Amino acid sequence: MSRLGDLLQTERLRHKMTAKQVAKKAGVSEKYLIEVESGKRIIADDQARRILKLIGLTEQTESNFSLDDIAATVDLSAASPLIEQEVKKLPKEKLKPVASAGDGAESGIWLDALAGVLKRVPVYNAVMKEVEHKVLPVLNGKIENAAAEKVFYFLSPDDSMRGFRIYSGDLALIVPAQSPIEDAIMLVEANERRALRKVRKQDATHVLLQSFGREYNAEVLPIPDVKFLGRAVRLEIELG
Repeated sequence: MSRLGDLLQTERLRHKMTAKQVAKKAGVSEKYLIEVESGKRIIADDQARRILKLIGLTEQTESNFSLDDIAATVDLSAASPLIEQEVKKLPKEKLKPVASAGDGAESGIWLDALAGVLKRVPVYNAVMKEVEHKVLPVLNGKIENAAAEKVFYFLSPDDSMRGFRIYSGDLALIVPAQSPIEDAIMLVEANERRALRKVRKQDATHVLLQSFGREYNAEVLPIPDVKFLGRAVRLEIELG
């Protein structure tokens, strides 16, 4: 089952609507809808959003996740045990029956629960200004074994790390680290500039910061002169 198909079926059943009722509202055939829900047919994102709205799901949840965020991130079948746990933690008023479709229904109960299993992770540029965000799954309050609220993406500003396969526009997921980690790619601040660099310890007091653009470059600095902002643990690239 596809994520969008799973989402459509989840909301349809939650609103106690048949595939025939939803298909009629959406102006599609019942067979088409069933095939989308079962993953046999692919549905365009905009059409899925339109059908979800007709069912009664709002475009934006209270936690500020859009339908696109959720569809791109959540494997509902895998997430359902976590969602179930989070639903149990919800205040009683959240568990009241939801209004029927067309009555301005609030986001589904399970979407409220997603606040406990998803996190909007900011994407920062070289001056640490947030330029966008990504939504990542959270496990036991952590992302990549780090506190979820302290994790962020850094947008590579140039090709100075291309020798390490990091290009301008790539996104490095950064987890907290305040001291040098041997042979790690780290986000550092030195000489009034923030950048990704490969780190090596020279001795107890100095560190080697390596870059590799058109040519290899290494700079030796006293450790106190370098601010270590975190370690890059994952890289996301744009294709095409």
